[in-house]
Amino acid sequence: MTEPAVIVITGPSGVGKGTLIRGLLERVPGLELSVSATTRPPRPGEQDGRDYHFLSQEEFDERLAAGEFLEHATYAGNRYGTPRSETDRAAATGASGLVLEIEIEGARQVRQALPEATRIFIAPPSLEELRTRLVGRGADSAEQIEQRGQAAEVEMEARDEFQHVVVNDRLEESVQSLADLVARIVRSP
Repeated sequence: MTEPAVIVITGPSGVGKGTLIRGLLERVPGLELSVSATTRPPRPGEQDGRDYHFLSQEEFDERLAAGEFLEHATYAGNRYGTPRSETDRAAATGASGLVLEIEIEGARQVRQALPEATRIFIAPPSLEELRTRLVGRGADSAEQIEQRGQAAEVEMEARDEFQHVVVNDRLEESVQSLADLVARIVRSP
């Protein structure tokens, strides 16, 4: 059983990681998307097991204590983690790559645990544009938007820690840039 390439995709909240990843999965065959666990409540339309594994704080603590997470982080007051079982699941299906959509802190942990993982940072064209996107998506309160905006300023400083940076400016061009990059990674011997 060949191990899939692990591809970490991160960037500030609201930068469009999910949208880019959906386009990536459509364009590059053989990829699996890792389903993260979180303690945050589901947003409208999200389903447990498809978008996230929605856990209580207690369930998260139990799994963390059992060593079941590849990485974990607290972001904007909620906890997130990548179950180790996701890498096993992708390997069992014969996937060429496993895509992890995670926060900066989690990406740093993956770098320590799996130094061979490819790390990609998704950047907004500007912090002002990012704030506009956060307001426009209508998913967060004004207080949450402010918290996410402040966090984004700090997260942008981490972009140099990543092997690759894709600026999400024009959606189609950004999706294609990401797809081209990942296709080279999963096809490399």
